[in-house]
Amino acid sequence: MNISSGLTRFAYPGRIAYAAMKGAVEVMTHYMAKELGSRRIAVNTVAPGAIQTDFSGGMVRDNPGIARHIAEVTALGRPGLSDDIGPMIASLLSGDNRWVNAQRIEVFGGPAI
Repeated sequence: MNISSGLTRFAYPGRIAYAAMKGAVEVMTHYMAKELGSRRIAVNTVAPGAIQTDFSGGMVRDNPGIARHIAEVTALGRPGLSDDIGPMIASLLSGDNRWVNAQRIEVFGGPAI
């Protein structure tokens, strides 16, 4: 299981190094899935969107203007919480999802759709 970011799909100033590194994680996921598949090991990437955490100095959590903007452009009407991500990862790692492989799975709440 790898972790990427919504910033591989949306470009924001000042995030080039972070987004490029997360893009590399997504490519690495494909290679790992191919190379580990013969051992029945699935490899996927989860890409969270804007989550209310300490990331970037807590800007989504602590800046009401940013949180409001995210809520306005997200189908589910709010920024994400860390509790939105963990259950998705746990589900993906369960045997119920053993045939999911080499995927980038967005956990976003539906922004800009």
